[in-house]
Amino acid sequence: MAKDAAKPVILWFRKDLRLDDNHALAAADLSGRPIIPLYIKEPAAHSGALGAAQAWWLHHSLEALDGSLRKRQGRLVLASGEALDVLGALISESGAEAVFWNRCYDPSGTAIDIRIKHELQKQAIEVSSFGGQLLHDPSRLMTGGGTPYRVYTPFWRALEGAGEPERPVEAPAKLRLAAQLPKSERLESWKLLPTKPDWARDFGDLWTPGEQGAREKLRSFVEDGLDGYKENRDYPAKQATSLLSPHLALGEISPARIWDATRGLSKRMPAADILHFRKEIAWREFSYHLLFHFPRLASDNWNARFDGFKWRNDDDDFAAWRRGMTGYPIVDAGMRQLWRHGWMHNRVRMIVASFLIKDLMVDWRRGEAWFRDTLVDADPANNAASWQWVAGSGADASPFFRIFNPVLQGQTFDPHGDYVRTYLPELRELAANYIHRPFEAPESVLDSAGIILGQTYPRPIVDHASARNRALAAYDVTKHAV
Repeated sequence: MAKDAAKPVILWFRKDLRLDDNHALAAADLSGRPIIPLYIKEPAAHSGALGAAQAWWLHHSLEALDGSLRKRQGRLVLASGEALDVLGALISESGAEAVFWNRCYDPSGTAIDIRIKHELQKQAIEVSSFGGQLLHDPSRLMTGGGTPYRVYTPFWRALEGAGEPERPVEAPAKLRLAAQLPKSERLESWKLLPTKPDWARDFGDLWTPGEQGAREKLRSFVEDGLDGYKENRDYPAKQATSLLSPHLALGEISPARIWDATRGLSKRMPAADILHFRKEIAWREFSYHLLFHFPRLASDNWNARFDGFKWRNDDDDFAAWRRGMTGYPIVDAGMRQLWRHGWMHNRVRMIVASFLIKDLMVDWRRGEAWFRDTLVDADPANNAASWQWVAGSGADASPFFRIFNPVLQGQTFDPHGDYVRTYLPELRELAANYIHRPFEAPESVLDSAGIILGQTYPRPIVDHASARNRALAAYDVTKHAV
C-alpha cells in the first residue's frame, strides 16, 4: 500500500544522537515525508540501566541534538515510557505511517527491536531499521564453519578482509521536519544531572558532549595524536588517545566516520599508527560480536571453570579501591581520575582491574558494575568483554596468571610520576624514584614531601607479592576444575 506523502515519519533516536552518518535519518529524509524526531527514555528494566556518569552525558547530548534540529527549524520530542507504548501513542496522535530507527546490538536493544518491528507491522505501520552503530553486522560476520568468532585476531582478519567500510553519509543540509510536533517532556524533569553534591562539576573541563564535540575530538586527534599513537597510547600522562569513546557510546559519532578520517594518512604518518588505531576500533566491534552472540557476557563467566573461583569479596578492600585509597599510586590515580572526569586511561584501566581481581580477589562483576556507573563511556559490550579479558574468564582472554605489578606498571608507563601527581596532589612533592612506592621511601624523603603514611596517604592495603601468591593458589584450584 502506498504511503501518504503528507503523513509524517517518526525518526526514533537511540544510541545514535547525531545527524551525520545517520542512516535512519537519511532514509527518512529521502522518503520526502515530514519528520518527527523522537527520543524515548525507556525504563531501565527494558533498555538496561544507565549509569550516573553517562546520565550526565546524555542530558547534554540531548541538548546538543535538540540544538542541531532547531537550526533546521525543528526540535527533538522527548517522551518517557516503554518504547512500544510511546510509539503507539505518537502514531495515533500524529497519523504517522512509518517509524525509522538505527539498530542496537546489546541484548535489551535487540529484543526491543524485534518486538516493536513485529507489533508495528501487524498494525500496517512501515518499519525500517538500519545499521550504523557498528562497522559490521554481528549476525553476518561468521567463521567459515558458520559460528561466531571467539578469538580477536581471526575476527580482525575477517573484518579487514571484508573490505573498507562504506563511506559515511553526510548530514542533510536541510530537513523537512514536521510543522506540528507533539508536546515534549522537559529534559530537566528527567533529573539526569547530579545536584547535591554535584560530583560531575569537573566533567566539563575535559568533555563537550554532542556531535560537534565529537567531530572536534576527532579532528584534534587526527592532527595531533594519531602520529605516534602505537607507542604513546600506553603512557597516561601523554595526550595520546582519541578521547572518542564516550561520543561513540551514545552514537554522537559513528565508527564509519572515525574510520574514514584515517583514510589516506599513510603518506604523512607511520602506517603502524593508523593500523593500531583501527584495531582499537575493531576491538569494540569484537566486543559487540561477543555480546550479540553471548548476551550474558556481563553476568556470566565465559569460561565456566571460573564459576567455582573462590573470591574474597572483602567490602573494605572494595571501598578502598573505589575511593583510590589502596596505597598503590598508579591504582589510586586511576580511580581518582575516574571520579574526577568520568573516564580513565585505557592502560590504567587494565592495571586497576588486575589489582581488584587478582590482588584483592574481588569478583570482576563488581568492578564492571562500578565502571558502568562511573564511566561516561560506559559501553555494555566493551565494559563486559574487557573486564572478563583481564579476569582471564573471557573470550581470547589474558591468562589469569598474568598479574600486573602496580609498582612496575607505574614505573614503566608513568616514569616521572606526572600522571600520579595530577590526580594525587598529596604525593606531588615526592621524588620520582619513590612516586610509585612511597611505602618504601625513607622517613626523611617522606618528611620533605610532607607525607605521613597512614594519614596523608594510605599504606598499601595488601602486599602485592603475597597477594599474587594467594591469587595464583586460588586459580590453581580453578584451572583443575572439571
